[in-house]
Parts: sequence; C-alpha cells; structure tokens
Amino acid sequence: MTEQIKRITENEERMDHSRKVIDALKTALEDYQNNLETLEAFSGYYGSKEWMEDFEADEMGQLPQDLRRGVLSEDLGYELLMDNHELISELLKLAGKILESEDNRK
Repeated sequence: MTEQIKRITENEERMDHSRKVIDALKTALEDYQNNLETLEAFSGYYGSKEWMEDFEADEMGQLPQDLRRGVLSEDLGYELLMDNHELISELLKLAGKILESEDNRK
C-alpha cells in the first residue's frame, strides 16, 4: 500500500508541475504570436535604407543626446533576430521529438 501511495503522490506532483509549465508555455506562445507583426516590422527596418540613414545621422551627432538608440546598434538588432531564428529552430526540434515520442507510444 505504501508503494502505491508513493506512486500516486509522485504522479500527482508531476501532473501539477506539468500543468503549470504547459500553462506558462501557452501564455508565452500567445505573447509570441501576438508579437510576430512587431518583430517582422523591426526585421524590415533593421538594415534597411531608413535604418542606415538613422545610423548615419546618429554617427554625425544629428540626433538628440537623450534619444534611446539601441535600435541603431548593429549587435543588438542582429542578436534579437538571431535569437528568434534559434528559438524557431529549437521549437521545431522539440516538436519533432514530441511527435516521435507520441508515435512510439502507440
């Protein structure tokens, strides 16, 4: 009886933990999906003719000193887009593993 109670308790904890993680992931995925248009707009700006004009204006000191200009950093924009690319790649790999695992259970 003790082994059965331990098994039930462990799996109850696994279920509760998994519910929290899945709910958090669902929320994160919704946030990500809602941000796609914003990310695509940034991607279109980064490295564009307009971005280059803004970058050059900053280099010549033509922009206000108190203006936030992280967007003009070549590294920050690139890192954001590469992080997004890596995230998509990881999500695809994870989806493949999950599907393969489910297929093996059948």
